[in-house]
Amino acid sequence: MDAFPYELEDVLEDAAGQLRVTRDAGVVTLEMHRPERRNAISYAMWAAFGRLLPVLAADDAVEVVVLRGTPGGPFSAGADISEFQTLRSTPDSAARYGAAVEAGERALIAFPKPTVALVQGWAVGGGTQVAVACDLRVCDSTSRFGVTPAKLGIVYALPSTARLVDVVGQSWASFFLLTGELVDAGTALRVGLVHEVHEPDTVEARAYALAAVLASRARVSQVGAKRLLARLAAGQRDVDDEVRAVYDASLSGPEYAEGVAAFLAKRAPDFRGVR
Repeated sequence: MDAFPYELEDVLEDAAGQLRVTRDAGVVTLEMHRPERRNAISYAMWAAFGRLLPVLAADDAVEVVVLRGTPGGPFSAGADISEFQTLRSTPDSAARYGAAVEAGERALIAFPKPTVALVQGWAVGGGTQVAVACDLRVCDSTSRFGVTPAKLGIVYALPSTARLVDVVGQSWASFFLLTGELVDAGTALRVGLVHEVHEPDTVEARAYALAAVLASRARVSQVGAKRLLARLAAGQRDVDDEVRAVYDASLSGPEYAEGVAAFLAKRAPDFRGVR
């Protein structure tokens, strides 16, 4: 594993050791590490997501982020409900907690480079929320997913609801939110909640192979695609100056020249070498 050219301790201080960050070339792994709590997501972890992702976004050497639970799973059993009686006990404290969750989720969604959720085993409640915030989701055949506010008497936040609708459509978002029921990996694949399902002994290798593919592609294309997809999700379909700037950034950049040259020479492009 490669070291980071800067210290992450200050950035991860909020997470109290509950998040682990490693890098192998351009692929960064962000591991939710609370095995004693089935990787339940604490307030500190949500806060750390909000601080960490912008730092990784600013690191030019970071190509892809893989988000996972501890190796072998689970991905995450959801929010740490044991904190609710202390950190969500009043309307004001609940609002602060919700703001941290929203900031962490928004940081994942807004991350400009590709993100992959490697789901092994359960991804329930906040676990599904975090996975859905990633661009691509690969799971194993034992995985189970569910969005469970209806089991807690709370209302799912509007941004999280919008993201769920973007991923699975309003019909299945209604199923998840109104029933709180869990679905298996096959159903998750069928409704578009995940992109691929693999056996437990191959899913990790497949997720990192996919990350390697993403790392080899043109960053300007990926960043531009994510910006345009975000506009479409917000209902913006007009071509304005912001969209034209996305186009111009690709057509005038070195990755476009490398892509065309590689195609004509019948070789694989080396986008990393021209950045």
